[in-house]
Amino acid sequence: MSAVVKICGITGPADGIAAAEAGADALGLMFYDQSPRRVSMTAAAEIAREVPPYIIKVGVFVDASEELVMRAIQECGLNVVQFHGAETPEYCASFPVMTIKAFRVRGQETLAELPEYATDAWLLDAYAADKLGGTGAKFNWELARDAARLGRPIFLAGGLTPENVGDAIRQVRPYAVDVSSGVESAPGRKDAAKVRAFVIAAKQASQAAG
Repeated sequence: MSAVVKICGITGPADGIAAAEAGADALGLMFYDQSPRRVSMTAAAEIAREVPPYIIKVGVFVDASEELVMRAIQECGLNVVQFHGAETPEYCASFPVMTIKAFRVRGQETLAELPEYATDAWLLDAYAADKLGGTGAKFNWELARDAARLGRPIFLAGGLTPENVGDAIRQVRPYAVDVSSGVESAPGRKDAAKVRAFVIAAKQASQAAG
């Protein structure tokens, strides 16, 4: 099965459409005020309207109120919600769409937290003391292989680029790969050529891996 490709931190319709045309499967919309890739509810709704209907729309939240998440689901037609903060397992289970819990991987001890969350998938990102994601940093993919054995689909993030995503897929065999800064010309501005190269590399590696 081909790995799902998610382009995260989309901030405008043009970048969303370009990612869809490049063959991306999912787009991430960042509802977090402190992110350089933050989108307003109005902007996110516009992006969601403009991209093809088959594109999976993922709302990314950090310790948001349930009211904000529900509003975004309704107004932006989100298919999936992704949580990057200190959300509890109970909170993550309280929404009527598919859910992803993100974990910033420090080491083997991080993997002990995963089974507490019965979300539809787990996202593994690199740990950075001052950022919650989009760091461009990579972590030990051996840990992602271990996580995949715990029984949930794995979204692999953290330091992925068009140059290394093929290796990531061959080594880890994740359900999905998630990129943000690795395909940007500036924070929140995607480079269409890098997005295309990333999607092509990911899909080719998936096919070769079987």
